[in-house]
Amino acid sequence: MSGGSFNYLCHAFDFEDLVGKRGSLEAMATELASLGYAQDAARETEELLVMFRQWEVRASVRVERLREVWKAVEWWRSSDYSEDQVREALAEYRGDTNEEAR
Repeated sequence: MSGGSFNYLCHAFDFEDLVGKRGSLEAMATELASLGYAQDAARETEELLVMFRQWEVRASVRVERLREVWKAVEWWRSSDYSEDQVREALAEYRGDTNEEAR
C-alpha cells in the first residue's frame, strides 16, 4: 500500500484534523526542511505549528477565565445551582466587586 508515511496528513481538511495529526505535521516540517529545496514549504508548515501553539496558549487562558461561568450555567440548567449562582459567577468573571452589579 502506498502513502501513509505521515498519517495521511494530506487528507487533513480542517482544524480538528490538523490538531489530531500534529505529530505528523511536525514530522512533515522536519522532512521538508531536510530536503534542502523545500525551505518555503518547510517554513509555512512550521508557521502552522507556531499558530497552533499560540492558539493553545490563548485558548487555555480564556478557558480558565470562563470555566466557573460555564460550570454555573451547566449546573443551573441541570438544577444543581440557582440562577443567582450564575450571576455570581458572571460577576467574578467580570471583576465586579459591587454587590449591586449582581
